[in-house]
Amino acid sequence: MRAAPTILHLDMDAFYASAEQAAKPSLRGKPVVVGGLGPRGVVATASYEARRFGVHSAMPMAQARRLAPNAAYLVPRFTLYRTVSDQVMELLGRLSPLVEPLSLDEAFVDLEAGGTADDTASAMEIGEQLRGAIEAVTGLSGSVGLAGSKMLAKIASEEAKPNGILLIEPGTERALLAPMPVRTLPGVGPATADHLRRAGMTTVNDLAEAGEAELVRLLGKAHGSSLHRMASGYDDRPVVAERDAKSVSVEDTFDTDLHDRVRVRTEVERLADRCVHRLRAAGRSGRTVVLKVRRYDFSTLTRSETLRGPTDDPSVVREAAARLLEAVDTTGGVRLLGVGVTGLADFTQEDLFAQAAGERMAAELPDTAEPGGHAAADDGRSESEEPAHESPEQLAARRWPAGHDVRHETYGHGWVQGSGVGRVTVRFEEPESAPGRVRTFRIDDPELQPADPLPLVRNPVDYSSWPASLPKSRSGALSAGAAESSP
Repeated sequence: MRAAPTILHLDMDAFYASAEQAAKPSLRGKPVVVGGLGPRGVVATASYEARRFGVHSAMPMAQARRLAPNAAYLVPRFTLYRTVSDQVMELLGRLSPLVEPLSLDEAFVDLEAGGTADDTASAMEIGEQLRGAIEAVTGLSGSVGLAGSKMLAKIASEEAKPNGILLIEPGTERALLAPMPVRTLPGVGPATADHLRRAGMTTVNDLAEAGEAELVRLLGKAHGSSLHRMASGYDDRPVVAERDAKSVSVEDTFDTDLHDRVRVRTEVERLADRCVHRLRAAGRSGRTVVLKVRRYDFSTLTRSETLRGPTDDPSVVREAAARLLEAVDTTGGVRLLGVGVTGLADFTQEDLFAQAAGERMAAELPDTAEPGGHAAADDGRSESEEPAHESPEQLAARRWPAGHDVRHETYGHGWVQGSGVGRVTVRFEEPESAPGRVRTFRIDDPELQPADPLPLVRNPVDYSSWPASLPKSRSGALSAGAAESSP
């Protein structure tokens, strides 16, 4: 625990949904839900307007639609979210060399390590400046928590939401935590909370008063000891700048179970290609290929194959995943598939690029035939068979996802409101325009094409010299804002 509140936690407010509202003037102030729109989709983020109807993250999309039938339901645009996240993380990097990202919209910052704060007053000032800088650069709001530990800084930012700042003075931790529910503490999920409730512990104060020995008896030594320290306000975890990824993976949940074995293999190969694309984008390679299959009855199987060395060759990963699939029984249907790579490295083993071709040649040799003289088949179907075709509506939804950007040669930039019956409906507006008009086109209209997202702020303020000196265009506003805080 530190004597000064120099650990900052930033959490962007309803990040995906807020970014969509900033990009789409017609959706501002209205309920917006972002996530998978299929029958098995889940909510990724809900705007605060949608949360008033009871919609929240991780809720089945079907349930969200029942609660908020008039909300705007959009497919995520991760290209936009990553761009905005990079802008935010760049600002955080100007405060300290120790920035620990937890996700696209959340991070810890060690202000003391950056020399930007060393006491309560300077920490509060830099927190206010950060909120103003984020709004000026991205057009979005974020909530800031400041405390002497990571746990308390995160709790503070949660209490400050939305669009607020809260500082927890060192020495007040125990009194602040005491009345809070046990779920407030990191590592206490629904199962642990229920176990504690049955033991008569529902608040953080109950945990602190129970003593370490009792919590160890209930939860085991590691978890019990850790929980007692946190309930007493102690958390000495440092801010770690490098959180090295242990794996790279992608997965898809299908609207209807896949029964066609050829289609299943095609999807696995497509996922393998996407996984390698992410792997290469991160400048990494991996040695172990992992296949995840969730079957019709929700049973989940995981299979893995370790290669001779790390690779980022899509054909190697694709064929390894296909081999893993051969050992999985997909009878009855598949609802989810995933492909991942673990054992990450910063280099590739050159000879692996020839591995896929070599294994194909080996498979064609006579001595690889099954007993009886018949070669082993991949899936029991001829190579000429095609996977089941998607319906026109499915193809339209895949090409024109709701919420995604388009450009029309006559009407300019817009976004997809929906598609169906051979038509796509588009609203033409930009982040800094007035709410735009809606027009409908054939899904194959040659003048309508997918487009890249536009910047949320066309000419953002230059913060290249911040925090040494504030930009003149924002200094007055930031000074005025420092007097206001939202607990």
